[in-house]
Amino acid sequence: MNSIKARYLLDLNALIFLADPDGLHYRAMLKWFDSSGKEDWGVCPLTEAGFVRVTTNPAYRGPTRTFAQATAILAEFATHPGYRYWSITDRWAVLTAPFSARVLGHQQVTDAYLLGLAIKEEGVLVTFDKGIKYLAGTDYSRNLLVLDGS
Repeated sequence: MNSIKARYLLDLNALIFLADPDGLHYRAMLKWFDSSGKEDWGVCPLTEAGFVRVTTNPAYRGPTRTFAQATAILAEFATHPGYRYWSITDRWAVLTAPFSARVLGHQQVTDAYLLGLAIKEEGVLVTFDKGIKYLAGTDYSRNLLVLDGS
């Protein structure tokens, strides 16, 4: 990836932080996005559905949105010049096969799927979740960017 321009896949938390100016890691997300990510970034069906699910939940700590508001935010993101939609056509087992021995529990299922998609598409998964480093290991560390929330 050194000489090739990176293509970035945002995980759910990165997407939520990008959309919420009052969010915990909004500034860190925006700083990265403005400096590196805005040229070629995107989401996939899992992150889109997760965004709608989380931000419309009345228990969500950020601004609770209606379904129409949440989908309007996603539609607005899709108009960004650097936006890319990442389709998922492979099964979970196929995308996670390269590192399946490192999937240790149910909370890593979605993370593993997203990392597997980034690997398959020769992209980079953007997250704040340091735990995904273990899934990536040294073989796939180039396919992962863990942002620092401080």
